[in-house]
Amino acid sequence: MPLSYMPGFGNDFETEALPGALPQGQNSPQRPAYGLYAEQLSGSPFTAPRGANERSWLYRIRPSVRHGVRFHGAEQPLWKSAPNLGDNELPLGQLRWDPTPLPEEPTDFIRGVRTMTAAGDIFGQAGMAAHVYVANRSMADDHFFNADGEMLFVPQEGGITLVTEMGRIGLIPGEIAVIPRGMVFKVELTGAAARGYICENYGAKFTLPDRGPIGANCLANPRDFKTPVAWFEESDRPCRLIAKWCGRFYETELPHSPLDVVAWHGNYAPYKYDLSTFSPVGAILFDHPDPSIFTVLSSPSGEAGTANVDFIIFPPRWLVAEHTFRPPWYHRNVMSEFMGLIRGKYDAKEEGFAPGGISLHNMMLPHGPDADAYKKATSVELKPAKLDDTMAFMFETRFPQHLTRYAAEAGTLQHDYADCWSGLRKHFNGTPEGDWS
Repeated sequence: MPLSYMPGFGNDFETEALPGALPQGQNSPQRPAYGLYAEQLSGSPFTAPRGANERSWLYRIRPSVRHGVRFHGAEQPLWKSAPNLGDNELPLGQLRWDPTPLPEEPTDFIRGVRTMTAAGDIFGQAGMAAHVYVANRSMADDHFFNADGEMLFVPQEGGITLVTEMGRIGLIPGEIAVIPRGMVFKVELTGAAARGYICENYGAKFTLPDRGPIGANCLANPRDFKTPVAWFEESDRPCRLIAKWCGRFYETELPHSPLDVVAWHGNYAPYKYDLSTFSPVGAILFDHPDPSIFTVLSSPSGEAGTANVDFIIFPPRWLVAEHTFRPPWYHRNVMSEFMGLIRGKYDAKEEGFAPGGISLHNMMLPHGPDADAYKKATSVELKPAKLDDTMAFMFETRFPQHLTRYAAEAGTLQHDYADCWSGLRKHFNGTPEGDWS
């Protein structure tokens, strides 16, 4: 079974695929068991404080210096990085897309990534990119690592398996996984096709947000995060290793599999999380609370309380607030919001926002419930009600999210999205009661 994992708090774990593969009492013995090589993978500077220091010791069949020789340039034209400025002529505004179609031609994960937005500066290690992925073929002999940032996977349709250096992670819609910066992996499909979202985080790694007055429980609980057990592939079949480094892509040919870690211990590891284990909190008397109470993971910036990226979900939950406009209120925000829908309906946009779809509300652009949702929320009898069979999410960042040309020219772009607010009429008539007829 996978091990528990607490992102961002320095827990150490150990796992071995062969008995005795892990050395005891030291990290790098003169001759490791099974003739393995000892290698450290560091996710932080060596001198980072103990609580923030991240590293894992890997015991592998071949050292990774055998993996990264003679790279040459490669093209991935639909995968973009920030800064990605002036890539389109689309005017400023609130935007929404239908689901990205699944491919008809053979497409693996790497070929199926389409960048929608990029924010910040990849060279300064700040910001993020939001992608969709579509695939109908597994990465059989291709492997990949991303030196630019960690990758948060949010499947929406179809299961996938993330086959990493440190073990296998199976994912289905309703679960998420994070692959650390620099870790080699490939993506296998468990069905005919798959679609989902990715947040490529250039900045500080994702961690659990502080709960503040909420206390020790609720939101995402550390015990529900899982890391994989050790698994290795001893294969001398030729394969390819693809790297993303400073926004460019490179590849090299290998005579053997790079997924040859027989044992590992440390705290720099991939992990998964089941979104159904998120324990939401909310208003139990009046008013709609800020969406920050639904934060699962947060990548902090240098400014307290202002995230580089927040990953927020809107799960099934009870609505019980009295005398309250229950959907999200109309608002303008210094943060930029990339939103997706995994399943069901989103209560503020019951029509037009389909599972697999996307909306983008950039900083200081007003948004909120459409006209139908507003009318329903202001006229319905306020009894306790359950929002069920729904799961929406948001990648929220302090940086403006710049559209890619692909996103601006996609046939799925809803050019009439802003019309969803056109039915909001004037209720003011000079009397305290207003005109609600």
